[in-house]
Parts: sequence; structure tokens; C-alpha cells
Amino acid sequence: MLKVQEIRELIKLVDQSSINEFVYEQDGTKIKMKKTNPEQPVSVVYQQAPEPVQAAAPAAVQVQAAAPNNEAPAAPAAQETKEETQENLHKITSPMVGTFYASPSPDQGTYVEVGSKVKIGSIVCIVEAMKLFNEIESEVDGEIVEILVKDGQLVEYGQPLFVVKPE
Repeated sequence: MLKVQEIRELIKLVDQSSINEFVYEQDGTKIKMKKTNPEQPVSVVYQQAPEPVQAAAPAAVQVQAAAPNNEAPAAPAAQETKEETQENLHKITSPMVGTFYASPSPDQGTYVEVGSKVKIGSIVCIVEAMKLFNEIESEVDGEIVEILVKDGQLVEYGQPLFVVKPE
């Protein structure tokens, strides 16, 4: 069975390509991606042998403007340093629409907190979609600088979940 990261890459490739439909079948598992309109993102249908499961269509990535800062403007050198720091940060995004969970179960601690060190492949959270719990892994080695969503919050495809300072 394909991993979430592999499915995410397939979605990106189909979305960026000129093909309108893609079907992948293996051992009773079927993934079907179809563009209903070339202007819309790819919709994905994921089915396992006994029970069909449908993942929601990925939504367009939305960037929200930060709230205005009431502090005095920083010196130009400080602004450049802040911009350079922002450029070096990596965002871990949601590979699907679903519910964000910071821990494996309500009675256990969170996978990561601000300041936690992560390695490539280490689990940072779970996104639950259609009763399927998908472990989201870090794509870089580094330190968690910011957690952008709250436990139990609904997340969209491509929505940033964590900000990581790469090592």
C-alpha cells in the first residue's frame, strides 16, 4: 500500500500535468484521481477491497494575512534578518482534508511541542479522514518552531501545520 507521502506526490504530479485522469490499483486497493475541470485541483477517490472510502477533494491552498502588529517598526537590518530567517524555515503541510490530532490518543502526550527536535520520517501528528488515521511525518531534520493548528481542528489539503527550523 502507498504511504501518505507517496500519495501526496502523485496528487502534485497529476495536478501539475496535462492528464485528466489517473488510476492506480494494487492488491485490492484502488486510487483514482480525476480533474473535472483543468482549473480545479485534483479530486482523489481511495478505495480498499471490502469498504470503499472517499477522500475529499483537495482545496486550494489559502494564505492568511497575519494580524497587524502594533509594535514600532523594526530597524531595516532587523527586518532583513527576520526575512532571511523566515526563508530558511520549512512548513509541514497537511496532505489531505481531515481532523488534526497532536497525540496518538487523548490519554497520551503530544508527538511534538515547540522546541522538539524531529528527524526525517518522525511522526509529528495524525490527520484523520473518513475514520482513517494517517500519521504525518517530518520531511526535514530540525526543530519545531511553531505549531499552527490546535488539537481537534479541521485542516485543509496543503494547510501548514508546523514550522520547522531545518538543521
